[in-house]
This record gives sequence, structure tokens and C-alpha cells, in this order.
Amino acid sequence: MSATAAMPSDLEIARATTLRPIGEIAAAAGIPEEALELYGRYKAKIDVARLPPAGTPGQVVLVSAISPTPAGEGKSTLTVGLADALARAGKRTMIAIREPSLGPVLGMKGGATGGGRSQVLPMDDINLHFTGDFHAITSANNALCALIDNHIFQGNELGIDPRRITFRRVMDMNDRSLRDIVVGLGGPAQGVPRQDGFDITVASEVMAVFCLATSPRDLTERLARITFGYTYDRRPVTVAALGAQGVMAMLLKDAIKPNLVQTIAGTPALVHGGPFANIAHGCNSVIATTTARRLAEVVVTEAGFGADLGAEKFVDIKARCADVAPSAVVLVATVRALKHHGGQPLDRSSEPDVAALERGMPNLARHIATVRKFGLEPVVAVNRFGTDTEEELGTVLAWCRGSGVRAAVADVWARGGGDDGGDDLAREVLAALSTPATCQQLYPLDLPVEEKIGTIVREVYGGAGVEFSDAARRELVQIRENGWDSMPVCMAKTQYSFSDDPALLGAPEGFTVHVRELRVRTGAGFIVAVTGTLMTMPGLPKNPGALRMGLDEQGRPEGLF
Repeated sequence: MSATAAMPSDLEIARATTLRPIGEIAAAAGIPEEALELYGRYKAKIDVARLPPAGTPGQVVLVSAISPTPAGEGKSTLTVGLADALARAGKRTMIAIREPSLGPVLGMKGGATGGGRSQVLPMDDINLHFTGDFHAITSANNALCALIDNHIFQGNELGIDPRRITFRRVMDMNDRSLRDIVVGLGGPAQGVPRQDGFDITVASEVMAVFCLATSPRDLTERLARITFGYTYDRRPVTVAALGAQGVMAMLLKDAIKPNLVQTIAGTPALVHGGPFANIAHGCNSVIATTTARRLAEVVVTEAGFGADLGAEKFVDIKARCADVAPSAVVLVATVRALKHHGGQPLDRSSEPDVAALERGMPNLARHIATVRKFGLEPVVAVNRFGTDTEEELGTVLAWCRGSGVRAAVADVWARGGGDDGGDDLAREVLAALSTPATCQQLYPLDLPVEEKIGTIVREVYGGAGVEFSDAARRELVQIRENGWDSMPVCMAKTQYSFSDDPALLGAPEGFTVHVRELRVRTGAGFIVAVTGTLMTMPGLPKNPGALRMGLDEQGRPEGLF
């Protein structure tokens, strides 16, 4: 089917697919029956401890992108389609990607299981409650909050200052009204009043810990190291001091096991964990990625949004925690996004405009340069949309050839990677995997925190420097005094621009990034630098997708996208 032919909806395509029992998918992937914990016929968790001994680990292909637009560029679709195409080419392939968050699913973004003929299934289950992982993470997070407030109410033996509690409650929903609240109202029997607030679950430190833990034991140890606040004399207080790490780990005992599903083409997929890439580190769980490396020759994974966010954090944070460094990086680009970065309004993206496309190429060029700073050569995947013209697609490919970059058009949404929609891209990726490469971090950990941030701003974003608020400067002092300055940095920044201004498109230079605050994540092992006006609890749009969703006459979800 051509990219311009009429297509049924993602949900209709998913329902028309005949899924194989998950036991068959597991067996084909080398997962023994005793390691499989079934969640119905088409979903399962893997007990990693029951897997056979590991052999030679598979190569990791990291899928990243150029700076996206609010319309989305189909990176998850491309990830799934590429994996299907690699499997079609004869490689034992497995996908390792993040779980969707309900807030964006019911908001503007929609689901995160791919699209068209390149999806992981069952898409309705995965996009809703799946195997309950996010509920478990929410419960573990909020159990800690309840224990903190109870400790203060019951006499406060640790001397916790209620004004300096930094750990917030979470829920897996966009809800701006909960960003700042007051708890403990109603009199002496109802607790100690204090200011609090909610983050979305995927922005919580528990989610970050969950995704960076290498084992259940490491999970417990990381939870114990979480700093949730300070005493009246400003000493940090950890979960270990409260003794809450055991119950938190217990609530996560099933969630920590990777989830196994399949693509439309039958490629096995581990969908596990899901921190946002603009307000967290944006990668699926270490346990899922390392499990996939044990089972497959090639592991296709992704990091959220552009290479300035997800790919940088994958290399500088995730790859420091475990043996998951990529052997190849795929940069997803779309004609419409490049035209948008070249000045074409998004509502006119279907109109041919080669001049705008050429003006937008510097955005792609900067992302290519970023990947090369990690010691890797990227492969550009032009994700085809039905409105793209041959002239526009040819312009992008010609530019890539002229820049010495591997590139291919992928039509995996319309034709699927299990058919021939991703064959050209698969050939380029396999060629890249055959070329030896050594992934390297952007900065050493012994740099001062402000220099790590400055390195990212200059080397990745193309900015001139960093401006720290007065509050952030006080936090820098506190970080040094507590010996936390050897941790990597997780930048919380808009995904739409290299800068902290979402309206500054293309490849701007000479700008200043404004760091509003620094949040220390001693359990996850990184420091979050919050820039601009970015919020860790998003809001719903004016017309959320949730208002178009419901159940059909057979009790099945409809309106998911």
C-alpha cells in the first residue's frame, strides 16, 4: 500500500491483526516457559532470574530524532517498523521501549505504541493500564509520602522540616490544578499542614529509580538513597533513615519484571518503564534493555524526543548505569518537521515547500553533530508522510549524501516494516552496525555541576551559556556541601527547541539557557536542571482526546489513537 492510500485507524488495524499467543512469541525469542508470567493470552512478564545464561550480548540501535513539532513525527512508529524490517532481513531482533503514560494518551499526544502497520500490540491494553506497572510506581511513591507525613504527625523523631520536604505526590494524569496544594488541613487530628504538590508519575524519582535499577536488590538500594527532604538544621533525610525502602520495593516486586508483547509482524517487544524525556531521562528500563540484549542479536530501543534530550541522556545517564551503549543511532526526520523549522507554519505542513525544507536542514545538521560527539555515526531515517513529495524526499536524501551521512526513506506507517516499508532503512542500519564504533560520554563526572550543564548547552544545544536563578545558585552550594556534585545532569527542557524557548526553532545560536532550579535525585543518581517554564505536572489541552474516547457496543475501547 502506498503512503497516500487511505488507511484505517490505528485501532482498526490493531483489531484486524491476528495475534499469536504470547507463549509462542516467547518461545521463538528463547524465553523458557518457566520464566513467563502470563497476563492473559497476549501479554506476559518475564522473570529474568529464570532465563538461561547469557551469551554474546546483542547490539543496541538507539532511535532518536530531530527536534519534533507538536504534531509528532512518528518516532515510536519508526522504531517498531525498523525492528520488523531487521527481523525480516534475518536478524534475531527485539524491541525495548517505554510504556505510555495515561496523561498524554488522554490529552493531545495520544498513545505510544507506534502507528499504522508498525505497532506493538495489544495497543488498547498497552495504552491504558497494561500490566499495572505505573499504578505500582504511583503507589510506591505515594506510600513514601504518606509515611513522611505520618512520621511528622507521630512526633517527628527525625526532625524533618515540613517546609523543606522535596518529595511530591504523583498521579499518572495531566492535572494542572494539583501542581501546588496544601495538605494536613482540618485540625490537629488530620496531620500537620504544609505546602505540597503533585507531579505526573513519569516525572517521579521512583520512576527514574525503577528504570535505572539493574536488579531487585539494586532497586531497593536506590530507593533507600532517595533524599526526600531536610531537617530543621538542613541535613538531608533519606528513605533509609525513615525505613521505607522495603515496602516501596515490595510494591514494585512484580512491576520490575519486563513486559513482553509483540508487533503486528510478530517481533517480540519489551515495553517497560516510561520516564518523560523533557522532564526526566526518557528511556525504558535498564532491566528490559539488558534482557533484550541477552535474547537478541539486535535490540532496537528509543530515547524520547530529539537527540538533544533523549539521546544525550541515554548516553550520559543510562549508559553509565549499565552495559547498554548503542552501536548505532537512527535519527528520525520528517519533511514536515524540517519545513516547520525552516519557517513554514505547522498548519500548512502539507503544502510543498522545498525552500522551507532547505532552511530547516540546520536542525538536522546539529542533531547529526550531537550524535558524532558521542563517537557514533548516525543513520537518518526520513519517516514518510502521505503529503511528502518525491522532490522533498529527494532533497533530504541528497543533503544527507552530500554531508556524508547514511540515510533512507522509511514508509513503515503505511506499508509496515514486516513487509517492505523499512527494507532500505534496515540495510543502512545493518551497514552502520558492521562499522566498529565506541560510544563515549559527553563529560566526565568529576566536572562541577555548572560546568556539566554548560557543556551540554554549548556542545549539544549550540547555546552561548547558562544563567542560574538565585535559588539555583543556592542549590549549587548545597550540592557541593553534601557531596552530590559527582552525579550526571538530567536537563528538564522543552523538546521543541534547542533552547529553553519552544518558539525558537531551527538551529539557533548565541542564546542563554535559564536554569530555574536544581533537583537532586540521590536514588536515581542524577541532578535535574529545570529550565524555562517547564512543568513536571503537565496540563490537559483545550480539547483533550479523552473527550472522544469510550466503549463500543461490545465493551471495547474506541477513540484511542
